Amino acid sequence: MPRSLVHRAAVSEVLVTGWRSTEGTSYRLGAQWSRGHGYYGAVADTWHDPMLFAESIRQSCLLLAHEALHVPMTHQFLTTRTSFQVDEAGVRLSRPGRPAHVVLDMSLAEVKLRAGNVSSYGYDVVALRDGERVGVGHLKGQCVSPAVYERLRGDRVGARASRPAVQSVDPRLVGRDCEFDVVLGTSVADGVLPLRIDPEHPVLFDHPVDHVSGMVLMEAARQMALLALRAPQALLVACEANFRRYVEFHVPCLVTADASERDSAGRSWLTIHFHQSGTEVGSCRVALVTGTEN
Repeated sequence: MPRSLVHRAAVSEVLVTGWRSTEGTSYRLGAQWSRGHGYYGAVADTWHDPMLFAESIRQSCLLLAHEALHVPMTHQFLTTRTSFQVDEAGVRLSRPGRPAHVVLDMSLAEVKLRAGNVSSYGYDVVALRDGERVGVGHLKGQCVSPAVYERLRGDRVGARASRPAVQSVDPRLVGRDCEFDVVLGTSVADGVLPLRIDPEHPVLFDHPVDHVSGMVLMEAARQMALLALRAPQALLVACEANFRRYVEFHVPCLVTADASERDSAGRSWLTIHFHQSGTEVGSCRVALVTGTEN
């Protein structure tokens, strides 16, 4: 799959392998999840990282926007809402070690036109692996022309992040091995941590962007939940993300977590909030499974 169609610079970061139309506004896509991905590696040596599913949804929606909805390559995209849930068995690693070959069945849920051009769209996703369900997801996005994007962003068009000035939390507390992969800084107040971003990161910042991406915020929500639960090897099994405003580089973004709630299935649910200049710019409600037997 051409990397430009999924807005990736590195060929190694392209997860989608192909696509075809099935009927009407339904499509089938292929994706491959490596167990040795450079950032979204195996969780507790037991599961594929479900964030690979989130990234597969993102890439698939971009691909279909360009190829099926004919959105020009020059347009900018903004994800306003995305979600996924996975089954633990569906993301379990293959033995011996092989990548997971996943089929994504996607249906166009909502599309709006402005002056004859697509301005927003949504897709519902069902992921299958060897005929068995892996999980479900949804994404709603907006697409705007370069002229509209310039009006929206003003002098922030082309903004670039600087290297992080804050120290990271202990990587071991958020399931990471090194500070480079941590997206949370040490507490600035009780329960309040700054978002920590490094524009040199080859995966999280695979290509230049002028604001913090949704994938970075979802990773920050996962790390915040792992920290709050004191369970660095827990498996993220669901995420419901809402992005209300662009998250800017030049303003500190503060991250907080509500108290966790445990459901009847044994999953721990938390809502993670992102604030800039006193305003909530986004939130992620996440569910994790802890203490699962490997």
